[in-house]
Amino acid sequence: EGLPLVVQWCRAVKFKLAAFLVRIRDYPRYLFEIREWELSGRLIGTEQDGQARAHRKETVPLGPPWGDVTVHRNMPPLKFYYDFKSNISLYTIVWGPCWDPAWTLIGQSVDLLTKPTVDPSPLLAWWDKSRLLLHGRWAMNIEHANLHQLATEDPYNTTENLHWEWNKLNFDWNPGQFIFKGNLDVNVRTASKYDDIRFLQLPNLCMTLDLQWLCHGNPYDHHAVMLCCAENIADVTSGQPHDSYRAFRSENLNLSITMDLNQHSSSECSQPKVLLYSSTLRWMQNFWATWTSVSRPICRGKLFHSLRPIRKKLGQHYKQMSYTAAFPQLQVDYWASFAQQRGIQLECNRGEVFTRGEQRLIPQAGTVMRRLISEWNVTQMVSELSQVTVHLMASTWDENADHQMNAQVKKTHLLSLSSLSYQRQSNRMEEEVDIKDESNASYTHKLRLVDLRASWTTVNRNIAFGLYDGYKKASVLKRNLSTEALKGLKIDTQLQTKKLKRSPSYYSPTTAPVTVIPTVSRAEKSQNEGTLMLQKLIEETDKFMVFSEEDSGVSDQLCGIAACQTDDVYNRNWFIELVNGQMMLRGTETAGCVLVSAAKAQLLQCEHHPAWYNDTLKQKTTWTCLLDGMQYFATMELNPSEGEDRQLWLEVKNIEEHRQRNLDAVLELVEGGQAVGGMVSTTTDWNQPSQVNESQQVQRIISRCSCRMHYISYSHDINPELATQIKPPEMRNNHEKEDLLNKQAGAVETFTLIHHDLEISTNPDQYAMILDIVNNLLLHVEPRRKEHSEKKQRVRFQLEISSNPEEQRSSILHLQEAVRQHLAQIRCLEKQIYSNIRAQNEEQSSDELMEINIRLQNQLNQEKNDMQMKSEELNILIRCFKDFQLQRANKLELRKPPEDVSVARRTEIYFAQARWCLTEEDGQLGIAELELQRFMYSKLNKSDDTAEHLLELGWFTMNNLLPNAAYKVVLRPQNNCQSGRQFALRIFSKVRPPVGGISVKEHFEVNVVPLTIQLMYQFFKRMMGFFFPGRNVEEEEVTDEEDKSKMVTTGIAVKPRPLSEDTMGAMGPSKSVTQGLNRTAGVRRSFRKPPEHPVDDLDKMKERAAMNNSFIYIKIPQVPLCVSYKGEKSSVDWKDLNLVLPCLEYHNNTWTWLDFAMAVKRDSRKALVAQMIKEKLRLKPASGSDLRGKAPEGKSDNNQQQQQEEDEKARLLIGLSSADKSSSKKSIFSRRK
Repeated sequence: EGLPLVVQWCRAVKFKLAAFLVRIRDYPRYLFEIREWELSGRLIGTEQDGQARAHRKETVPLGPPWGDVTVHRNMPPLKFYYDFKSNISLYTIVWGPCWDPAWTLIGQSVDLLTKPTVDPSPLLAWWDKSRLLLHGRWAMNIEHANLHQLATEDPYNTTENLHWEWNKLNFDWNPGQFIFKGNLDVNVRTASKYDDIRFLQLPNLCMTLDLQWLCHGNPYDHHAVMLCCAENIADVTSGQPHDSYRAFRSENLNLSITMDLNQHSSSECSQPKVLLYSSTLRWMQNFWATWTSVSRPICRGKLFHSLRPIRKKLGQHYKQMSYTAAFPQLQVDYWASFAQQRGIQLECNRGEVFTRGEQRLIPQAGTVMRRLISEWNVTQMVSELSQVTVHLMASTWDENADHQMNAQVKKTHLLSLSSLSYQRQSNRMEEEVDIKDESNASYTHKLRLVDLRASWTTVNRNIAFGLYDGYKKASVLKRNLSTEALKGLKIDTQLQTKKLKRSPSYYSPTTAPVTVIPTVSRAEKSQNEGTLMLQKLIEETDKFMVFSEEDSGVSDQLCGIAACQTDDVYNRNWFIELVNGQMMLRGTETAGCVLVSAAKAQLLQCEHHPAWYNDTLKQKTTWTCLLDGMQYFATMELNPSEGEDRQLWLEVKNIEEHRQRNLDAVLELVEGGQAVGGMVSTTTDWNQPSQVNESQQVQRIISRCSCRMHYISYSHDINPELATQIKPPEMRNNHEKEDLLNKQAGAVETFTLIHHDLEISTNPDQYAMILDIVNNLLLHVEPRRKEHSEKKQRVRFQLEISSNPEEQRSSILHLQEAVRQHLAQIRCLEKQIYSNIRAQNEEQSSDELMEINIRLQNQLNQEKNDMQMKSEELNILIRCFKDFQLQRANKLELRKPPEDVSVARRTEIYFAQARWCLTEEDGQLGIAELELQRFMYSKLNKSDDTAEHLLELGWFTMNNLLPNAAYKVVLRPQNNCQSGRQFALRIFSKVRPPVGGISVKEHFEVNVVPLTIQLMYQFFKRMMGFFFPGRNVEEEEVTDEEDKSKMVTTGIAVKPRPLSEDTMGAMGPSKSVTQGLNRTAGVRRSFRKPPEHPVDDLDKMKERAAMNNSFIYIKIPQVPLCVSYKGEKSSVDWKDLNLVLPCLEYHNNTWTWLDFAMAVKRDSRKALVAQMIKEKLRLKPASGSDLRGKAPEGKSDNNQQQQQEEDEKARLLIGLSSADKSSSKKSIFSRRK
């Protein structure tokens, strides 16, 4: 009201069109195709009366006699107001980047037909011009709407496109808002058997697009825009460039997309579905690359007389984009191939997803004008899902068969959870991070999983490995066919010389002149060292322990904890929390399952500031995993009829932490409470308690405990935003002595696992079940992967013995060409099958085409098999050839000095205390109890491919829990450890790189404290029945000579040398120790039949290399023992026998681990037999005969009877039961008397 108008008119519009078609050039598809279009509504046109500066004068030459006439023109444009409703039968839009050049030419032609405005302001973009001229509401009811996004660079291609299909679409266009309501299907159209794949189905969708225009003024106040002619510019502007649209022109656009699927219609509601194939995902990558490609300028520049400023793209006008989706339920199916052999299915109930991203335009460096780089950053994301279930799917059809519509699909449970929430926030670099406050810290990603239930069985493992194998093969094939596959390694042979000449104590970021460092006198240097020493002594006045007696904590010993507790964190990236999670493990050879639960689990990832590590700039990333309230449960009765489909789950009350004891403890008393060995009820339904449905009970085999894991990695990829904050490394005087205690360890990748207290209780069935799960489920190696590693080892041997390994380069090129030909043939066959199927659908009946398709399908399967075989061969050849090049380059390089060898990777495992109770089949009556304290295992991988293994055990003891046991303590150290630095067991091993495939043990040493062993035969029998059920304990052991004959050392057959008892008796412990086991002393005894087919030499080399180890030096110091034994008969009872295991040393032996064990067993037995005879018979060489001669005759009978008893004991000790060997034993005794 009150707005002066020059022009104003209104018309009622109504028309019908049978077809409205728009085509660009001679392209085969229409740009717009509208069928059966009906439109009705009102249209108003107005022109606002401009102000004085908005009137221009136009001189019209009328000629004589009138002359020139001056006409006053109104500059404001004609605006349209409308309210339209239309009904359309078919609405199709086709567009793609390949049509952009043609559309640009059309726009340039239209510019030649229109006269530019007289106003000197910069031109408005088409989106601002539409906001200025068009106002109103437009509603359309479309029966069938299509949007085809072309996915190729060929504008004449009609088969490759992404098809958006709307059914029953209601479209409403309001100012700043677009509303779509209908059923949306998104299809992939491609010339292959994946054609017409509906990978997205969204029924009853309401999609709203809200446009927020960022302007200096009101974006909807178009009446405030007043143009100005060139004559009146001086009166309006004051030194600034004139722009009549300054307040109305949009600087950026914020787009908000909302997709709501919760609106139900009267028709039958179907859930949203997503169907994905691996080929579909690869096609989507190519589609995205096509649509994000940079378009080239068309007919621009001085050559084409087109110097207009570049028009801004709408994609670069977005500043912020947000997306919101809400759905009542969702189903996602992923298949690895069209045959639907292996796949994943995800189902969830109500869910909401919100994400927001911001775009930043970055100018490119350099003097050449280039387009701005668009960079999108996700600033916020919030997702919430409820009742999520993930299944692995497998088909029963043959892998080579084609897709079957009614194929039988078997689903197995992988994981399920009651709720999932995810939050992501923008990373703020300027925030100060407090590493001590974990709960209130701000993380970029936060993921929370509640009531997680995961299951891992052999079926799940096979399907998961099959999916991963398919993905790995595709990525390997893409990498091996690229041009980067055969690029050689660039190794600077002069690098080591530069390292030796360069001083490590000076650092200069630029080429600065060398400065002279003043030398420090010896007096000043000693004075400084004395001051530092005095300061350290003053600081340690509160400590009253010697350094060797100090019991240092775990934080001081483990490097992983210290590396994660530094205060240089700049970004807390991930925070993953699992509440009341549990996992079911089921083996292959045993029935039953093991349940692992945790009341609370947290996984944290932090990124640290870049720092200098040994003159190398690296960025540290730390992972920390905290598990609280961990429990392990196992089934008691092993029911063979129990199938893998039966899911046993713990109730939430048995997983969550109990802060206060329940007063109604009747059920808790029945189930055994929270202690180890207690029984717990299970459930099979999602949230049904155990009382509702009948289920079996499980036993708690590990009580509540906590676990911590740390992983530290280092990378050369430095964040560009942190590059300006990096300081140069500190300069150290070359004459100063290096502090060895505070020496920086460098950038070492570290993994640390810490368990504090473990209470374990298992029966024999549970122990067998755990072994089955570990061996056949967790440590299982796929046969295909094992075969692949054997092929790779064979190729490596071929390269090592080859005279000219560079000849393999031509073989690799030929294989690459063969694989490319197979790929081209596969694509050609797929297109032929696609064309025949299309023709067969059109003709409705064609037996000939069906036979052709069957033949083409068989040929396609054969081509795929051949391509897979050659691709695997190509991958093995390329990897082995690169490894061979690297090894040869390392041999040419100069040997590094010892100080340059650094630790590359570290692994640490620590248990503070573990107690394991071995029980009977009922799980309650105990057999034995084993206790370990301060268990520590560390592995160091160094830069020269060597490794060091260290195992330390602070204390161990084994107790006998059998009733009426004579000895309660079976095994324990004789002396208690006085401090935490003393260990009862220590095993150290240093491993060199393998030579010819044979592992090299440079140093192997075992140290054990003096032990006390108190053993009962009944206890030994029960323990053997626990660990080796079904084995006959009574069978005799093999003798030393049989042990030697079964050793597998070398392929040289040597007859065993007979060893008499005299020789054994004369040989003391020292001789047996020093002699050891010679390399040629072993014997290979083969009971196998000769092979039917000739065995290749390479196979023999691989077999020998896999079996043997090269031990350079082995040392086992002597171990004092105090042995007591009680057998079934009192005649074989021992008590407090003081024995000494001899010191064993072996040098330069090629053995298997069995050979090593047999050698230790043989040499230890020889030494222990003589000691046991001395200790048991208490024979004295000098006084024995004299006392016997002086004995009175009346006591001769008693002495003879005593001698017979001693001989019987000796016979039992030595293990000789035949009568012919008794004389030899008596000769030994008589000689020593």
